[in-house]
Amino acid sequence: MTGRRKPRPCEVTSLVGGVAVLTALSLWSREPNGPLAYAVAVLSVGTAFVQVWRPDTGAFAATVLAVLSPAATPAATVGALQTAWRGRFRTAVAVAAAGILAHLLQWRWHPNPALDFDWWAILVVVSYVALLGWGALANARRRLLISLRERAERAETEQGRRVAEARAAERRALARDMHDVLANRLSLVATYAGALEFRPDAPPEKVAMAAGVVRDGVHQALDELRQVIGLLHEGDEAGAGGPVTVADLHGLIEESRAAGQPVEVSDELSGEVLPPSIGRTVFRVLQEGLTNARKHAAGRQVEVSLSGAPGTELVVELANPIPAQGDAPIVAGSGLGLVGLTERVRLAGGRLDHDGIDGRFRLRARLPWPT
Repeated sequence: MTGRRKPRPCEVTSLVGGVAVLTALSLWSREPNGPLAYAVAVLSVGTAFVQVWRPDTGAFAATVLAVLSPAATPAATVGALQTAWRGRFRTAVAVAAAGILAHLLQWRWHPNPALDFDWWAILVVVSYVALLGWGALANARRRLLISLRERAERAETEQGRRVAEARAAERRALARDMHDVLANRLSLVATYAGALEFRPDAPPEKVAMAAGVVRDGVHQALDELRQVIGLLHEGDEAGAGGPVTVADLHGLIEESRAAGQPVEVSDELSGEVLPPSIGRTVFRVLQEGLTNARKHAAGRQVEVSLSGAPGTELVVELANPIPAQGDAPIVAGSGLGLVGLTERVRLAGGRLDHDGIDGRFRLRARLPWPT
């Protein structure tokens, strides 16, 4: 039997009670009855109990009893219906065939005076075919409902998994953006803080200026962090503080120069405002490149090249000397900045390349510039 489960008390009561009532009506319609009829009636009600848990076994037992007396006919027909509804179709066909044979044999000992044998055979066959079809249809509907319920549960589980993956992706994106934002500002802070530490004899105005830069850098880091979170939650450029302009890029370069990093710029960009689809990405590429240069090549010249026009590519390229072996960077890095930057550029439809050749580290990003 497929789909077996523990029956509810109401199911047991309705099945056994229904068979008992039908069996009593069968006995009453054939008065007088002998001891065999009453014995078969009691046993057939007992097979109804068996049908609750094993419909095929109970149906076969009732079918055998139906050969002996019409009192078992209710239990046999209900068993055929139960088998078709709750069991395999092949087993249900076998039960129906056995029931037809049993009732044809029943005619020889207990003929019905209201019908001749031909009409009796037709009635028996039609009844069992109807029971078989009814039960099979109910079985198919039950299996369909079970399948739909399982699919709904799987879909719910899959949806939960997708939500969890989306949340994890958002956390990774937030971590990358936090790295991009904070690394740039905090490297400036570290540079000026280092100057305060190693030049305690500096003039008061220089100390005040360095402290002001440290304070402003911390405040700007907090502001940009809020902008990043706004971008992730809103999904547009407004959440990141508006569109990026060429002046914003030159502002980054001036910050590096103010921190003591010589920067040579070649600007061949066409236009003053970058398109929203690539503006923030270009900003982060330049920011990450300047940050790495301050970490690994502090005080040494960095070459920055900006070029491109609508309908072509926007190219950002930075080059700085590779530090000598054994030189420690000003600020320790995690090594994940370029990984996150590569993913950011890829998502914007571009490509990021970096290599170290002839003693210089080069970072180049190519991004499509829509018209």
